[in-house]
Amino acid sequence: MDDEPDAIELIRFNLKASGYDVITAEDGEEALLKARKFSPDLILLDVMLPEIDGLEVCKILRRDPATAKLPVVMLTAKASEIDRVLGLEFGADDYVTKPFSPRELILRIRNLLKRQDEPEGEVERLQVRDLEINIPCHEARVEGKVVDLTPTEFRLLQILMERKGRVQSRDQLLQDVWGYDQLIDTRTVDTHVRRLREKLGKASNHIGTVRGVGYRLVEPTD
Repeated sequence: MDDEPDAIELIRFNLKASGYDVITAEDGEEALLKARKFSPDLILLDVMLPEIDGLEVCKILRRDPATAKLPVVMLTAKASEIDRVLGLEFGADDYVTKPFSPRELILRIRNLLKRQDEPEGEVERLQVRDLEINIPCHEARVEGKVVDLTPTEFRLLQILMERKGRVQSRDQLLQDVWGYDQLIDTRTVDTHVRRLREKLGKASNHIGTVRGVGYRLVEPTD
């Protein structure tokens, strides 16, 4: 969803050439209407949208139960670090900076959709004290109460729970959660961990920080 006709056409062409069906919108209001009407598999959202900007659109999508779990990739200006940070804070699963190569964009989209379609393993539930996840249902609970997580937040929590006690470096998490095989800004990991902790509330102390390395899931002794 972009407000520049040429950019929309470029993105539409490359996505369709890669086998995806594409629905477009030219402003934030139209983007929200179409997201609710069509419930797409993924939303590609430009920060610089008229009417309602992309950051606010992302925020509204995450507040609506009907669209809260839709994967969102933000398009941000390369020079605007604050837009990238805010996009992740507001619930975007990933971001691509402009100008971008169509190949990189398709790769990011494919990685995110692939995570949605990955077959489940033999283990269907994981639990550490009051924190529990149901993998087939993509559902997390704290003290029996459902916690609304984005697809990336759930994947991050699942990996940490599967590897309980083992330190996961930021680079390793970028590879295993986001599918990146090259070094990018590791603050993506930090932002998602911070959001995940906020949502987990009382169970946030299960996620420990290993200074200078990364994160691990722990079982508090208190």
